[in-house]
Amino acid sequence: MRLLFLGDVLGRAGRNAVCEALPDLRARLAADFVIVNGENAAGGFGITEVICQDLLDAGADVVTTGNHVWDQREALVFIGRQPRMLRPLNFPSGTPGLGAGLFRAANGADVLVLNVMGRVFMDALEDPFKMVEREITACPLKRGADAIFIDFHAEATSEKQALGVAFDGRVSAVIGTHTHVPTADARVLPGGTAYLTDAGMCGDYNSIIGMDKEEPVHRFLTRIPSGRFTPALGPATICGAFIEIDDATGLATSIVPVRDGAALGGKREDELTSRAIAEWLEKNR
Repeated sequence: MRLLFLGDVLGRAGRNAVCEALPDLRARLAADFVIVNGENAAGGFGITEVICQDLLDAGADVVTTGNHVWDQREALVFIGRQPRMLRPLNFPSGTPGLGAGLFRAANGADVLVLNVMGRVFMDALEDPFKMVEREITACPLKRGADAIFIDFHAEATSEKQALGVAFDGRVSAVIGTHTHVPTADARVLPGGTAYLTDAGMCGDYNSIIGMDKEEPVHRFLTRIPSGRFTPALGPATICGAFIEIDDATGLATSIVPVRDGAALGGKREDELTSRAIAEWLEKNR
């Protein structure tokens, strides 16, 4: 099974890039299942029903979110009629929507997707470790689901790593989101769980975590806001991870970072990444 995950979609630049590139990217990688974190897709803050549907129409099977999920108030309503959009699992009981779901992949596999939020330097929600334990006990790997994927939307690298270690061998992948900066630690943990501290964002990297640079710099220099944060609108880079999962065990056999766009490293990363993935698949198929 081949699973593609794309990190936080940021504003118009990010969502246009994802909607344009995803159909071809999914086909080139022969991805059986695609997850996209869309929590910043609407002007950098939250997601609307139209944007969510655009991402699904482009090829996403599931849209995950994070701490900005309710920034667009309509999300409180439409999430109830959109089972393929998840909000963090560890919101209080009674919060609209679902934080986990079992979804059918193109190859017929059942994929359990968990959307969980961290607590270090973030809102004090329910314990993410206990919430994950509850879900995977109810639907364990290879007995309830053919694959289990966790989008861990968290600030602290230590908390993300701890969750990966805690559930190594019991889930297929733990991929971090939220910081909008891709990390260089993609690997398969000893127990067989694919891990990446942060997938990075899908947005304009000539920015400050996706926002126009002027206002964040002004606030750091003066501690005084002079306006709103607005998403940068330059060419977007698409970031995420491509994971191969063994059908027999439900555990990962490989994880390859995906970076499509010219911003990172000043190279044509889309060509380099596509070639690297193609070469890896040829050697390991």
